[in-house]
Amino acid sequence: MLKRASIVFEDGQILVVEKLAGLVVNRSETIREETLQDQLAGYFHLKPGDSGIGDRAGIVHRLDRETSGLLLVAKTQEAFDFLQGEFKERRVEKEYMALVHGLIKEESGVIESKIGRIGKFGKFGVAQTRFVASIPNRVWNGVGSKAREARTEYRMVSYFQHKFFRGPTPEGVGPLEGMTKSRINYLEKHATFYTLLKVFPKTGRTHQIRVHLKSIGHPIVSDLIYCPRKLIKFDLLWCPRLFLHAAFLAFRHPKTKKEIAFTLDLPKDLKNAMIFLASSD
Repeated sequence: MLKRASIVFEDGQILVVEKLAGLVVNRSETIREETLQDQLAGYFHLKPGDSGIGDRAGIVHRLDRETSGLLLVAKTQEAFDFLQGEFKERRVEKEYMALVHGLIKEESGVIESKIGRIGKFGKFGVAQTRFVASIPNRVWNGVGSKAREARTEYRMVSYFQHKFFRGPTPEGVGPLEGMTKSRINYLEKHATFYTLLKVFPKTGRTHQIRVHLKSIGHPIVSDLIYCPRKLIKFDLLWCPRLFLHAAFLAFRHPKTKKEIAFTLDLPKDLKNAMIFLASSD
């Protein structure tokens, strides 16, 4: 039995779980709360000090704390090694649902920008190369020299022109309550259009989808790290957390080598956010 995660599929080789938003996947020195790795250690009856398969209880890949959805766990070392290889060779198909600010009219698109860490506080950004005028032939990279190649593909599902100022949020809060005139003017300009996307990350960089979508001017709704502060306060009135959900996962089974696939609907909190948007579309 897992807390804050549920088992979607299990056999002798693998475990596919549904991770809830807010649950940290891997242990680290900076994390004091219980993680999915801790829960899996209990599920697999690991002894204290035993980190299990791959030194992380068989967890093959990661999801951000704020992201919900499908996550793959190996139950044997052979399965872990095989699946790690599949991810490395980019044979695993991953699909996310993301709701972003702004109107994306094109049916599909590709973002290819290097991603690297900004500072020391867990934030990432795309590499921006600039020539430094005072130093001939010298290039400055905005996120440091360790930026890594990253590719994200996306497809537009639907978009909304949201007339949210008509009525209350699902929690009964008046959207404009306590807001200044300048903030209202800002929201009328920047928080009117939203686009629902299917997103296909082809690499696995930290915060990749979030950073890439922000880099093209379409941050994900309720993203506390990458969404502009002026939008966050309003986002959280009707969407209580990051609107990013790992909805589809397809890979070759480590034993049979046959492809298997799993699909997971949007959780209730994100469905409610969609209902709120659609109610005044």
